[in-house]
Amino acid sequence: MNSNSGSTSEHSPPRRLVLPTLAFSRFVVGTPGILFGLLLIEIGLTFGSPVGVTGQIRTASSIMAVVSALAMGVLSVRFDHKTLLMVGLGVCLISALGCSLALSFGMMLLFYALTGMGMAMVMPMGSTLVAEYFPLERRTGAIGWLVAGGASSYLVGAQVIAFIAGIGGWRLAFLGFVLPSIIIGLFLVRIFLPRRKTNPGAAMGRGGYLEGLRVVASERAAAACLAGTALRSASFQVVLLYATSLVREKFLVSRGSASMYMTSAALCYILGSLLSGSLVERVGRKTTTVIALLLASVFTMALTLSNNLLLALATDFISALFFGMATSAGQSLNLEQVPRFRGPMMSMNSATMNIGAALGAGFGGFVILMYGYEPLGVALGVLGIIAALVIQFLAVDPTRA
Repeated sequence: MNSNSGSTSEHSPPRRLVLPTLAFSRFVVGTPGILFGLLLIEIGLTFGSPVGVTGQIRTASSIMAVVSALAMGVLSVRFDHKTLLMVGLGVCLISALGCSLALSFGMMLLFYALTGMGMAMVMPMGSTLVAEYFPLERRTGAIGWLVAGGASSYLVGAQVIAFIAGIGGWRLAFLGFVLPSIIIGLFLVRIFLPRRKTNPGAAMGRGGYLEGLRVVASERAAAACLAGTALRSASFQVVLLYATSLVREKFLVSRGSASMYMTSAALCYILGSLLSGSLVERVGRKTTTVIALLLASVFTMALTLSNNLLLALATDFISALFFGMATSAGQSLNLEQVPRFRGPMMSMNSATMNIGAALGAGFGGFVILMYGYEPLGVALGVLGIIAALVIQFLAVDPTRA
């Protein structure tokens, strides 16, 4: 049997709430980013900093996520993946509480950076657990639901956060929505995720992790997938981080209207992530990732160049749709690159994704400060096109080899 295909006999039928629980864990770690993106202007006003500077709080979070993800590569071969998932949610809990009580820009920077640490634990462990709980033929669909779970935090969170912030500001939004969501996520993981009697990577220890790094580094296809992930993540920051501020400042829309637009973009992203499973069955993980990335990048460029609100929203929504497809298919492609070292591979996937997020947020903030919003989409959209080319010419889909 092909070692990449997996064996369904190794996977007992998952409990009914396993997939919803994994998806909800993605939901809760996405809520701080939604609050930050939607209320970026208000947070900046609180601490007396412009949008371009306040956006660097997200950059700090991404840098912390990179460092933490590399550490997770070691932890993932030594400790139970469910336990690491719960620890990550606990770190997010501390972060949310600290952000809500921050008295200075420095404190906000410090506590929000912990969100990056939590995400670096939750996201790769969620993907790794998909491979433990589900056979190969169900993994792309399961990954799609995880990606959709993260995006659904925008669907629900944008409206709830805007409502709570209207009552008591961004601090109350942390306390009234982000914090309770994380607590519920911890409860669901504790109750509904089965714990394996042995951790698949525990026997490998530190040597196994180092071997995993060597294998990933020596595999051109795996390295190309990670590079593509970083560039895709950088390009996505236009839609994820700056699009809401763009429509608020460029077209003078209200915070309430902006939250509705964010919700609509989230719906498109969710739809794209769920549709990716059907496309993968037809054309494969690699082709789906490449086509979706190219289309997402083109519409990202059109977004910031649009001088009409309806056109800007349409390009934003279409870009979100294709980024959803590219993210789901891309994570599924990465998951199958090095089956023996999925924990380290997905931890490195998380690291490169956050490197890209830091690059996109930092470079994007610089472009906005120096030149405005118009060149932003072109600058970061080009990175998405490069990502598609890297994956097309250097990556391989092991399930179709």
